[in-house]
Amino acid sequence: MVEFTLPQNSVVKKGKTFKAKGATNIRNFEVYRWDPDSGENPRIDTYEIDMDHCGPMVLDAILKIKNEIDSGLTFRRSCREGVCGSCAMNINGKNTLACTKAIADYNGTVKIFPLPHMSVIKDLVADMTHFFDQYTSIKPWLTNDAEPPADGERLQSREERAKLDGLYECVLCACCSTSCPSYWWNSDKYLGPAILLQAYRWLADSRDTNDQERLDELNESFKLYRCHTIMNCTDTCPKGLNPAKAIAEIKKQLVQRDHS
Repeated sequence: MVEFTLPQNSVVKKGKTFKAKGATNIRNFEVYRWDPDSGENPRIDTYEIDMDHCGPMVLDAILKIKNEIDSGLTFRRSCREGVCGSCAMNINGKNTLACTKAIADYNGTVKIFPLPHMSVIKDLVADMTHFFDQYTSIKPWLTNDAEPPADGERLQSREERAKLDGLYECVLCACCSTSCPSYWWNSDKYLGPAILLQAYRWLADSRDTNDQERLDELNESFKLYRCHTIMNCTDTCPKGLNPAKAIAEIKKQLVQRDHS
């Protein structure tokens, strides 16, 4: 019989429970906690939150925990408006932005974990280094070797500009990529839905003249073609974008080029 040994400190244990004394309108929040410097197992701490003295969003509850109950809780956040992508995490089994997700959208206990299938730095903070290295690899900036117009601007028609809708709004939160099974198993080679959506954003931009080089870079069995249209990316995107469609458009452009 095959025996498997789990790595040290890999078993998640039940942690502490923090009571909200004197509160009558209580919601429970279970939060993943892990401090690599402690040498201890990860744990799930439970916090009772008095909803009469808490804002409506999940991030409000996390901030209340940090500010009033447990100052050691570690997480990322910045804009609180869904435009920076910092507070991406897994809430009740689905990746989303804590700042735009209402507590009222959930029944019962709210369970909060870091983004899945990424290395955890501490508590709810995932290591985004590899993700942003992949983003850099697609050269996410406008390239055009032609002389700029006399007035200094490269103009677009309304129709050309409209092609960027649904692409430029991506906030690089990584919710889509970390919900993708292909990315879970092949993230060392597969770029993932977030980065491929960003790649298509420049392919779709009429001002960029580097399409052929961009397509050449993407035309690889793992970088692009590990996408199997599972659609988890589109389902989970907190901005309502469709990375799967962008990936399909890249594949379409490659087919059209190779058969033209």
